[in-house]
This record gives sequence, structure tokens and C-alpha cells, in this order.
Amino acid sequence: MTENSSIIRMFRVNKRYGSKKALEDISLDIAKNEFLFISGPSGAGKSTLLKLLYLAEPVSEGQILVDGLNLSRISRRRVPLLRRKFGIIFQDYKLIPTRTVFQNVALVLETRGIKRSLIEKRVKSLLRVVDMDDRLTAYPASLSGGEQQRVAVARAVAGDPQIILADEPTGSLDEDSAAIIFKLFHRFHLSGATVVVATHDKTLTSNTSSRVIQIRKGRLDEQPDC
Repeated sequence: MTENSSIIRMFRVNKRYGSKKALEDISLDIAKNEFLFISGPSGAGKSTLLKLLYLAEPVSEGQILVDGLNLSRISRRRVPLLRRKFGIIFQDYKLIPTRTVFQNVALVLETRGIKRSLIEKRVKSLLRVVDMDDRLTAYPASLSGGEQQRVAVARAVAGDPQIILADEPTGSLDEDSAAIIFKLFHRFHLSGATVVVATHDKTLTSNTSSRVIQIRKGRLDEQPDC
């Protein structure tokens, strides 16, 4: 894997919370348009690793480059611009309960100052893709877990991110709903996005042709080929 082909590079990254080591000596390259699984048991450090990538948490030691940007050198003013490179999907959806399906997805575009007419077109198109266009005016509380996660996927990709991060995205879904979510991930991956999925579910990684890296107790179990 060459430097030019990598969209994310991690060099000897450590993360501590007080005296507790959450991640230790992580070096990892992720290629542009790669579909990567980060596997490991609950508490292994998978979520922490994802948070470091979009600066939800700072590293304790080491360096991270995202699309050529050194995260340790980014000013606070540029952090929102960095985060526009990412679409983030959480296990607990994090939809705004007082906003409709349409409004939850539109919010991403509204914060960027995009014209209302363009927002409406983009949001309706995305909700058709995730098969939620018949629930535009519904509120999150009226949706099933699978439906909420589909809305979360639409919201994550609304801004055309280069990188999609999914943190245990199927952890609270049934098998059929999980399959739908992964079909959506593959669809956006084929459109050019880099997709990184953190999961402890071995059924998702046992029959995949995508690269799988293992994290155990904060360390890479096996160094990937780079």
C-alpha cells in the first residue's frame, strides 16, 4: 500500500484515559475506496480508534493523517472542515427526536448553507435509496431500529463524505435489517467512499472478501499488509 493510495495513516498511535491504555502502538494504513472491518470484542478499543479519526478524541502519542492532513497540526477552526470528510453512523442512531426523518437528514446540508431547493432534492433522493421516502414526516420514535438506522445512513452520506465510519452499526438490529444496512454500505462503497466498520459480530467478518483487522486489549492482533 503506497502513501498516495492511503486516505488514512496511523503511526504508532497511543490513547490513554488517565493511567488506562485504550489503544497502544497502533500503526495502520487504510486505502482510498477500501472497505475495512475493525473486529474485536467489546471494550477492545474499536470505538476509540474511530473517534480519533474525526477528532472526537485527541491522541495521546503518535500521528494520524487523514487525506494528507496531520490531525495533530489542525487548528480548531479547521476541525469542522475535517469532519466534512466523514459520514458517521452509530449503533444508537443519534437521530434528533424532535425532528422528522426529512429534517434529520436535511440538517447536515443546512449547516453547510446549501439552498433549500437543492436540499429537498438531495434528501428525497437519499431517502428513496434507503427505502424511507414514504416516512418523510415521521419522527424517530415511530420507527423501528432498522428504519432508524437507514435514516442514519442517509444522514451520514448526505454531504457526500469521502469516508464512512460505522461504529457497531448492526449491534441492535435483527438479521434482515442488518443485511439491508450492509447492502447500503456496499452501494456507497461502489460509489467511491472508503468504508470502515467497527464490529464485534464475527458473522459479519467470517465470509467477507474485505480486509479485516483485529483489535484486542487496545492492540492490533495482526499487523495488516501495507
